[in-house]
Amino acid sequence: MITEGTYKMAYTTTEPKPIIPFTKSITTALTPYTDPLLRITTGALLMPHGYGKLFGGGLEGTGQFFESVGLTPGYELALLVGLVEFFGGLMLVLGLLTRPVAIAVLIFMGQATLFHASNGFMWSNGGYEYPCSGRLRP
Repeated sequence: MITEGTYKMAYTTTEPKPIIPFTKSITTALTPYTDPLLRITTGALLMPHGYGKLFGGGLEGTGQFFESVGLTPGYELALLVGLVEFFGGLMLVLGLLTRPVAIAVLIFMGQATLFHASNGFMWSNGGYEYPCSGRLRP
């Protein structure tokens, strides 16, 4: 509707209807917890990988692997990935600097997805299923 040179738009405030009607009360009650649960789960899944690299003696092996597939300098990249995985995961769990951490995780999981893409989708065949899902979480 046009009135005196301005546009008026009608807005609706109706709530979307759930696909399964009896779950409305459950989803409404749990909605505030979904983002923290996703953030904490992602951080908790990243931390053991970083711990193994940084404190479990896996930094040299990961660095050598990175070098063998052409990612140089391998040791420094392994250190960076380990730091992002462990301390970034910890920061996600604690809710600190979540957006910068999410960007860092997106970058290295994106690289991991590209690396595994030639093996197909299924993780059991070395595919990109797990790294791709890691990009979607934070």
